[in-house]
Amino acid sequence: MKQNNTDSYKVLSKIYSILILSLIFSNQAFSQNYSTKEYSDTYWIENAHIRPNPFIDKQVGGVVRDIFEDSKGNMWFGTEDGPFRYDGKNLEFFDDIKNQYGQGVTIKEIAEDEKGNLWFGHTGGISKYDGVKFTNYNEKDGLISDDVWKIGIDKNGVVWIGTTHGSCSFDGESFTKFELPESQRDSSKGISSTKIIHSIFRDSKDNLWFGTNGGAYKYDGENLTNISETDGLCNNFVNKILQDSKGQIWFGTSRNGFCLYDGNSFRDIEILDRFNNKDIWDIIEDSKGNIWLSVKNEGVYLYDGKELKNYTKEEGLLSHGIMNIFEDSKGKIWCGGLLGLFRLDGNRFVNVTREGPWE
Repeated sequence: MKQNNTDSYKVLSKIYSILILSLIFSNQAFSQNYSTKEYSDTYWIENAHIRPNPFIDKQVGGVVRDIFEDSKGNMWFGTEDGPFRYDGKNLEFFDDIKNQYGQGVTIKEIAEDEKGNLWFGHTGGISKYDGVKFTNYNEKDGLISDDVWKIGIDKNGVVWIGTTHGSCSFDGESFTKFELPESQRDSSKGISSTKIIHSIFRDSKDNLWFGTNGGAYKYDGENLTNISETDGLCNNFVNKILQDSKGQIWFGTSRNGFCLYDGNSFRDIEILDRFNNKDIWDIIEDSKGNIWLSVKNEGVYLYDGKELKNYTKEEGLLSHGIMNIFEDSKGKIWCGGLLGLFRLDGNRFVNVTREGPWE
């Protein structure tokens, strides 16, 4: 009887040891596989939040949604965990918003007003940082929706907020709803709202532009003008609006690439026709007059007015899911998206982790 118990114990011990080893090796394999470039961008969107993971934990963020430089030269990064700031020497995470809501919030937009206050649009509302403390606003305070996608500042310092349920403005005391016509649904992107605001842009004449699922709207302070497919817009799902140094308006859309508008009519750029039926996530113009484009599943493109250059994983990106592009005051080009933060160094992008390299 004692022998049987001993044998049973030995068998159970072996089984237990095998299980422990299996868990160890499977965890190692998981960590190794999870840190490779072989997974699709869709996979990372769905799983980048999973913790712990050694690779993601080294990044500024598993998903970097926005990059911004404030008037003091600090670089800010909006991530799925909250905001990070790099002051030229140190990287600091601000957990004030997270502490307020009891959980991490995804920072989708960062802007600065004329008084030097920073505004953060996120999945819990909107937050103002005055350099000392954060003040948070949500639906209970009159915000139209807690899911804030875009922020714009007009010539009077009024903050304009774009959400999944429309737009509103904030004058420092109260929120005012700004009605835009309902538009098409975009169920293919998991967004059923007909009032979502994808972009808010202020042009050189202080007009505000809103990118929606029903085209673009221009607001001059009194009148609202809609520009849609019937006017020549390439697609009504407008993700991004930019005015270049020549005064031309660029529209980046879902499903049908780019449109270029001179204020009266649209004109075609043949080399950009390759993006027809593509989703455009971001457009910027750098200090040299080059146009930078982020295209879903294709990384980043540089358009110098004549030719296109594509930056992909072969040029240092860890993912083709680049959500935003930014040029800082020193002329450095930054990109953020799935798998973190990247900085252009020569002809390649460098993955900037929490340890750098920053220069």
